Formats: sequence, structure tokens, C-alpha cells
Amino acid sequence: MTVHFIGAGPGAPDLLTLRGRDLIAASPVCLYAGSLIPEAVLRHCPPGARIINTAPMELDAIIAEIAAAHALGQDVARLHSGDLSLWSAMGEQMRRLRALDIPVTVTPGVPAFAAAAAALETELTLPALAQSVVLTRTPGRASTMPPAESLTHFAVTGATLAIHLSIHALDRVVADLTPAYGADCPVAVVWRASWPDQRIVRATLATIAAAVAGSMERTALILVGRVLAAEDFAESSLYAHGYDRRFRPQDATSRFAETAE
Repeated sequence: MTVHFIGAGPGAPDLLTLRGRDLIAASPVCLYAGSLIPEAVLRHCPPGARIINTAPMELDAIIAEIAAAHALGQDVARLHSGDLSLWSAMGEQMRRLRALDIPVTVTPGVPAFAAAAAALETELTLPALAQSVVLTRTPGRASTMPPAESLTHFAVTGATLAIHLSIHALDRVVADLTPAYGADCPVAVVWRASWPDQRIVRATLATIAAAVAGSMERTALILVGRVLAAEDFAESSLYAHGYDRRFRPQDATSRFAETAE
């Protein structure tokens, strides 16, 4: 018996990985975060599967359900939205399962920030503008933020920011970022990225609060950075003529000439 933690992606059921789909189909028990995972994903469950929405459950009850499946020798598909490496509460569940000597596996999923960037048709790292993406959030009731991980500290880097779980604190986000990024810095808010009712609002730090005006709550990602509206940016050297690289040595004297053969 194994508990398979599966990243179910940002919402669109066809953004589930093939591995995740197959594990769901092979597991007689499925626990899923019902507040964020569409029912279409559950269609991959086998006939007669025990399907449990964990949204209203406490951690002890979730672990009890898994332990009961373990006693029966039944594999469990444990579904969380997006990718499990970000704000999934997987860590605390795995700690308890390891204490119970219950085996686990982890299958990654498409994260929300990647789905939002795709919806915007935007590369989040552009030469000379930003080569880093910071995945962060503002403090919430469920999780505080370490003092060094404030938006003002991240703003100093000039990196592209992907700010999760913070649409309710948009005014604070604007206030914290404007001094470093400037009031004219592009902002995009993507609500329910990849869902059929996905919405996108593009603005600047100066205008984003009015543009959103309380029309979005929860499941909205805030992206901030110059890359969001850049057109006149430098091209990388990767495909440039004359750039000597392992798979495209420029001549016989290249240090990559022999390895390319």
C-alpha cells in the first residue's frame, strides 16, 4: 500500500500529468482538496473508488482515512492543486505518515504561476530585465511569513514576482512594491488560471487596485515585473550567430568540436 501525493495542476483537467492520471486510476481511495480541484479530475478514479473531499477535514481526520486504507492494503491518491512543492501542506502529512511507516510517492503538477504565465503568453525571465522569479505570498491566518521574506526585501532584487494567496491584500502589495519597482511597473492578475472562467487584468502598480476593484477573490495570482510589458528587450546568446556551444560548434577549433560528433 502506498499514498501517492499528486499535483493536480492549476485547474484544467487536461493539465494533469500522465503519471498522475494513471496513479489516480489505479488507486481505490482518493482524497482531494475539493475547494480547488475540479470534479473532472475525479473522473479518472476507478469504478467504486472511495472519494473523499478533504476541504472540511482536519489533519487528524485526513491521516485517519489514510491509515484505514493502509490497514486494508489500499493505495491512496492524495490530490492537491498546482504543484506539491508550494503551499500544499504535504510536508506535515508526510511527517505523520512516515511516523506510521506508511510509504509515499510524490508526483509533480503544473504550478499556478506557470499556468498564469502561459495565459499571459509571457516569459517571466528576459535578458537584462529579469533572470529570477520569486514565488512568494503575504502573511495569512494559516501561515505567517519569516521576517526576512517580506515583499519589500524581494522588491530590492528587481526580479519578477509571482505573489500567491494575496489578492485580498492587493493594497498592501502595491504599497510595499511601488518604492522599488515604480508606479508604472506592469502588473497582471490572473484569476483561476486555466479554468474555463479564467480572467486576466493587466495594469500597473498605480492602477491595478482600481482595475481589480474587488472583482476577484482567492485563487488569483499577482505577477509583477518589467517583463510583463517588455517588447524592446535584448536577445539571449543561446541561438545567436557565432555563439559557440556544445551542439553548434562554430568551427574545427571549437572546444566543442569533438563532443558534437
